[in-house]
Amino acid sequence: VAAGAVLAAMLAMPAMAQDADHPQGEKLKVACDLGFAPFCFKTPTGETTGFTYDMSAALAKQLGRPGVDVTDSNFSAIFAGLFSKRYEMIPAPTNITTERAAQMLFSEPYMPTGLGFLVKKGAKIANLEELKGKALTVNNGSISDKWLTDNEAKYGYTIQRYNKNADAVQAVMIGRAFANVADAPVSRYVATQTPMAEVPFVLDGGRNFGIAFRKEDAAFRAKVEAALECIKTDGTLAQIHEKWFGVKPAADSSTAKTYPGIGAPDFEGYDATPHKAACK
Repeated sequence: VAAGAVLAAMLAMPAMAQDADHPQGEKLKVACDLGFAPFCFKTPTGETTGFTYDMSAALAKQLGRPGVDVTDSNFSAIFAGLFSKRYEMIPAPTNITTERAAQMLFSEPYMPTGLGFLVKKGAKIANLEELKGKALTVNNGSISDKWLTDNEAKYGYTIQRYNKNADAVQAVMIGRAFANVADAPVSRYVATQTPMAEVPFVLDGGRNFGIAFRKEDAAFRAKVEAALECIKTDGTLAQIHEKWFGVKPAADSSTAKTYPGIGAPDFEGYDATPHKAACK
């Protein structure tokens, strides 16, 4: 009997560890880069807000968790924090890529994106060849940083890296650089909030944002994915999108539609098993 009890306890250990990583009675622990408006930033009174925060709060409600606990992390360090279990997931705008999918799990896509080139009003960009000899700013460690690095020799620009995208934008506004490169939704939002800025060029790479999880967190990923599908189908995510971007998402966009299976189709970690979300 004693041996059987020990065996039962050993078999239960993975489930116990899983519960310890995602305690149902505690706030949902997430990470974002505070200052990355309109996704995650602080109001003048010090409250955390933004698209990422509102989406996370809606997911926490679906999961039955009592709110959201946000960890501020520069994007260059955000994945290390996930792997070391400082938080449970990364809902902050994270491009789903082949390289990242090899290291972590992703939810299904929740927003389409591209690269936005933000400049001082009046500056023009007709094509990428016009960037030769110009200085471009970027948020260190972002997908925009990777694209700029990969294409630096091809197009002949120089790169200035900053730990906050707001600082990268400011460098353009004061004349230290020609353009800031960031995810297109971010660039467009910044332009609406900065009278001297505009976005004359967007590079559509066919990418989407997804929520990132640790590789071993497939069960938790499935729970969050179900919650994400619920807030898509009941219109909550569309309302959050309209609140922060001024328009409803297109009906065929990843913000509005759900996907079969669990995860990002066509990427490592995708689980094609059919499932049905039980929405609250």
